[in-house]
Amino acid sequence: MNHRSPTPTAALTVALAAGFFAAPADAQSKAASPKKWTTPRTPDGQPDIQGIWTNATITPFERPRELAGKEYFTEQEAAEYEKKVVAANDRDRRSTDPIADVGGAYNEFWFDRGTKVVPTRRTSIVVDPADGRVPPLTPAAQKAATARAAIARRPPEGPEDLAPVVRCLVWPTSGPPMLPTAYNNNYQILQGPGYVAIFVEMIHDMRIISLDGRPHISANIRQWLGDSRGRWEGNTLVVDTTNFTDKTNLRGSDKDLHLIERFTRTGENTIIYEFTVDDPTAFTRVWKGEIPLTKASGPLYEYACHEGNYSMEGILKGARAQEKAAAEPH
Repeated sequence: MNHRSPTPTAALTVALAAGFFAAPADAQSKAASPKKWTTPRTPDGQPDIQGIWTNATITPFERPRELAGKEYFTEQEAAEYEKKVVAANDRDRRSTDPIADVGGAYNEFWFDRGTKVVPTRRTSIVVDPADGRVPPLTPAAQKAATARAAIARRPPEGPEDLAPVVRCLVWPTSGPPMLPTAYNNNYQILQGPGYVAIFVEMIHDMRIISLDGRPHISANIRQWLGDSRGRWEGNTLVVDTTNFTDKTNLRGSDKDLHLIERFTRTGENTIIYEFTVDDPTAFTRVWKGEIPLTKASGPLYEYACHEGNYSMEGILKGARAQEKAAAEPH
């Protein structure tokens, strides 16, 4: 081997001329660029949104009055808000007043509100109107709300006077629409040919959504969770729900509620959930909300709530005892 190695200067010149340093730079660039996420598919070709998901967050449903005009928190503001809300919600704090202490019921172990605002740092779940507030009720809906409040204030005459949640029939925010509450903010989505099913942890409800284009059931049939029909728009599941009862209400909604939900999986661990509330006899305008669903570990456990539980029996016995005491001469 009689070849002589080039001098350092010559070697550098050759390397630059050959584009020697371009390859590592290009490889570095590719490594730095995140790989585009592709929506997985079920065996029958649906975009796969299956799994156990949670919508737990401390982002307020409506924008607080003190945040009027502020659509998003800054990073620092979000951290301060989270710290304040977590401290205020702490159920492990004890009271020196025995009645208040016992009234606190469950300690923090049983709650699942979350500790963070939504990743966008939006200041409310309501996104439209722009003020982040639910629109005013119509005069008819205001009258109905006043009547419900009057029933709630007086001793219940029978089970029908008690709210559906007290009777273990349905939780008003567990879906639809699917809104976070104090605990049990978990949902399991399952898919099969022609159907999507959503198992709701709170009061163990199951929504079965057909995708075959069938029409809604007759308008004279009303259901606790409404009647849902679904379709795919690209990778987004759109669910149209009507036929609600007049026994439940979402912030004052009535049986004419028409709800549109949109489920769009944006990553391995996230679904963007959007809902539109259209109820012209209850609200003065259409309004919308948005909240992420985040992948959660399972399984979902049974929520053992039953209409014949001891609490309802105790409430009614207490009401009769109050009436008897009030009727007795003093």
